Amino acid sequence: MNSVLYAIWALVVGLFLGTLFFGGLWFTVKKTVTSKMPALLVLGSFIIRVGITLAGFYFIGLGNWKILVICLIGFIIARFVVIFYTKSIDENKLTLKKEEGHEA
Repeated sequence: MNSVLYAIWALVVGLFLGTLFFGGLWFTVKKTVTSKMPALLVLGSFIIRVGITLAGFYFIGLGNWKILVICLIGFIIARFVVIFYTKSIDENKLTLKKEEGHEA
């Protein structure tokens, strides 16, 4: 039973890490358009996101490759969730801008 709980915990941590990584990537790309120093923003974001992700994978998978794979599965699932969520946000904003343009 303990290994099942640890596997569920690894999946949740993978989901969290993936959401943090890909959500941070989306946020960084959005902010680079208006940033005064976009290269520094992209580089800093990359270093922070990769550092947190690697540390999370390291600590969750200490010596157990099966748990590490479960965490990776959660990370990949979070990628698709973030893509779906951010795509719907961008489509809603685009629709609102089109509607505002027609009113004027």
